[in-house]
Amino acid sequence: MLALVKPQYITNEDGEKVSVIIPLSEYERIVQELEDIEDVQLFDEAKKSSEPPMSFDEYVKQRRAK
Repeated sequence: MLALVKPQYITNEDGEKVSVIIPLSEYERIVQELEDIEDVQLFDEAKKSSEPPMSFDEYVKQRRAK
């Protein structure tokens, strides 16, 4: 899907690309994809953990106690 992104570049005095401009919708899509990847990585780490599983209610209770 990245092939659909049509970036515009900002260059410095030497003509080197230093920044990029993309449509907001593309930025939001990219951020969402990165968040999804992070969620999968965190899930994979949790599956590998030797700690016993915790219910969401237990997690919320533990967080509030801190």
